[in-house]
Amino acid sequence: MTTGTAPSTTPADSPTARPPRAAWLPDALVVAGYLALAAVLTSRQWGHPQRLFHQAGDQVLFEWMLAHAAHAVVAGENPLFSAALNAPYGINLMANTSVLGLGVPLAPVTLLFGSQVAFCVAVVGCLAGTATAWYALLRRRLVSARSAAALGGLVCGFAPGMVAQAGAHLHVAAQFLLPAILALVFRAGTGRSAVWRPGVGLGLLLVWQVFIGEEVLVFLALAAGVFALGYALADRAAARRLAPALLGRLAVAAVVGAVLLAYPLWFQFHGPQHYTGMAFAAHGFQLDAASFTASARQTVLGDDWLPGLLSPNPTEENSFFGPGLLVLAVVVVVWLWRRPLVRALAGCGVVFALLSLGTDLRVDGSATGIPGPYRLVAGLPLLDLAVPARFALVCVPVLGVLVALFVDRVAGARRTAVPGLPVRLVWASAVAAALLPLTPTPIRVVPVPPVPAFVAEGRWRTLVPPGRTVVGLPPVTGAALSPVMLWSARAGLSFDAPGGYFIGPSGPDDPAARWGAPDRPTALLLRRVAETGLTPVLSAADRRQAVEDLRHWRAAVVVLGRLPNGDAVRRTVDDLIGAGRPVDGGWMWDVRPLVG
Repeated sequence: MTTGTAPSTTPADSPTARPPRAAWLPDALVVAGYLALAAVLTSRQWGHPQRLFHQAGDQVLFEWMLAHAAHAVVAGENPLFSAALNAPYGINLMANTSVLGLGVPLAPVTLLFGSQVAFCVAVVGCLAGTATAWYALLRRRLVSARSAAALGGLVCGFAPGMVAQAGAHLHVAAQFLLPAILALVFRAGTGRSAVWRPGVGLGLLLVWQVFIGEEVLVFLALAAGVFALGYALADRAAARRLAPALLGRLAVAAVVGAVLLAYPLWFQFHGPQHYTGMAFAAHGFQLDAASFTASARQTVLGDDWLPGLLSPNPTEENSFFGPGLLVLAVVVVVWLWRRPLVRALAGCGVVFALLSLGTDLRVDGSATGIPGPYRLVAGLPLLDLAVPARFALVCVPVLGVLVALFVDRVAGARRTAVPGLPVRLVWASAVAAALLPLTPTPIRVVPVPPVPAFVAEGRWRTLVPPGRTVVGLPPVTGAALSPVMLWSARAGLSFDAPGGYFIGPSGPDDPAARWGAPDRPTALLLRRVAETGLTPVLSAADRRQAVEDLRHWRAAVVVLGRLPNGDAVRRTVDDLIGAGRPVDGGWMWDVRPLVG
């Protein structure tokens, strides 16, 4: 299918000729529209440092990762490891979602404006960048009408699942490389020219994607494999003709990737603080079959009640496409069934929609007792660690491409009267009815206590010698919101601290994955106080344990910011290690005399 336009027959010097328009201007307007929409979706956080998106702990994690990347660039440190959290052990960042592929390019933004601005810029870039990348692929390869490519890109970048992920999981929302990767994998042509240079480019893109998010790359590989199989079954002659060059490109890309990723992958699986398995039961995160026709929270028709029944949490609303879009997709598939591309897309979408239902099928919030299709692959390597609910994200570009193909076909049709209305108007109304209910709303935010000025303004520096740490209260040992991790991110990783929100080994001799640092008695005690507000009766053994734990953490100062049960935490710490003193934004205990 050509992507060009027919040349004008009007002479350039004709008095009726229109003034020339820059060829790039319409494309620029489409991209500007994507950026404007992404900016609106993040608008509740711009200029509000005491707000985070609804999954606050995840935003803190990624703010810290962006701050780490900028710090590593400036300090020249190993970007795959950090000792700034989880003192005295540190964190294997290659084994966590470190998003270095985003953090390094955004380092100037982080250094100039801070981690919160960098995170919001990243969210805007992920959403608008993904939409733009699919728009470019559709415009160049699959459709002629710019409106078709623009709508297809809009679906791919701003579907409910993408918006839900963007407020928390940058590594999942950052899908702007996927269209370029697919364009190289399924590049037309044969011979050496279709192997070497495209293969090298493909290998470099794959390496970049690894440093953004390996999980999305696994989903991409699976989806591309299913799509390729479906296309080969639909058009065997084309598959036989193109397969040698495709396999050659993949081989070249594999060599490039193996060379560049050898050390990072070794570090991930064998470096310090590596772990085995997962810190949570991934199989438990599955979708309800009814979720595919429901409205997500972050849409104009959404609410909080129904999505809570149909998805594991607000960030995994990956399948909420609404009935209109699904009906439209069925119409498109039936209408364009003769096209191998459409048959392959339909098969791919159905496979991954079924896998997202998990190991046990649920319908409308109730268990059915019917085994889910995911059971067939749940034991396979890599898939045994996958979150089933995220398989539905593969359906997003499938639906986006189908919408683009449909709009392109309608735009190319002649205006035919049907009871007084042109066909294109009828079909345009159908597209609007399918897409308008999916209009996203600004991502919800929650308040967060401010970083204590004592920390933010660096007043701790005279009290914390090299090799010692700042202990934030409570010292989080699990997956809860970590105050000190937010302080560290907003302060540019200028101090080391224990605890944090990450995945690491359960202990020095136990590589099994767990959330956060290995438990320490004092950390557990203070966390219970922070959660319940109840001040415990302490013993001499509790006080000795507190000193021992402070020594383990290499503590110099202990800092308490604003907490819902902050008074109870302060009284408990006073009882454990002596009276603290108020500082701007909280309380501080100088524990150097205690720990030696």
